[in-house]
Amino acid sequence: MSDQQAQPIFSIEKLFIKDLSLEVPNAPQVYLEQVQPEVDMQLHTEAQQIDEGYYEHVLTVTVTAKNGDKTVFLAEVAQGGVFQIRNIPAEDMDPIFGVACPNILFPYVREVISDMVTRAGFPPVILSPINFEQIYLQRLAQQQQQQSASQDAPATIQ
Repeated sequence: MSDQQAQPIFSIEKLFIKDLSLEVPNAPQVYLEQVQPEVDMQLHTEAQQIDEGYYEHVLTVTVTAKNGDKTVFLAEVAQGGVFQIRNIPAEDMDPIFGVACPNILFPYVREVISDMVTRAGFPPVILSPINFEQIYLQRLAQQQQQQSASQDAPATIQ
């Protein structure tokens, strides 16, 4: 059977924590303060082919809690996954990496962040669900705007 006739394959081969970090720089004094810290979340995704038909996708989430300019805690999790992806057209790979893989990995990140922060002696941080499809579509629109802006820009001669 040729690759064109073969069925598309998308499967999770392995889920793992690639990196895990928790910092409480102002302990133990921070535990004596009765404040509601401001919590900020940043996320980053990356994917790479690791073998024929196998890809590693890593979703990194960093949660920082601050009281003014003082850091209460900083928690970071890089949740990895090995995915088998075969017989899928090249133009469909970007949405898989931008939407499908992060959607699979994010619930694991949420659980690890909540557990880690609780074990550090703080109330759990429950991260809100993220619409990775919306983020992906916004990124595509931004790229298209940048491309059209660079095409519309007048050429300069030096």
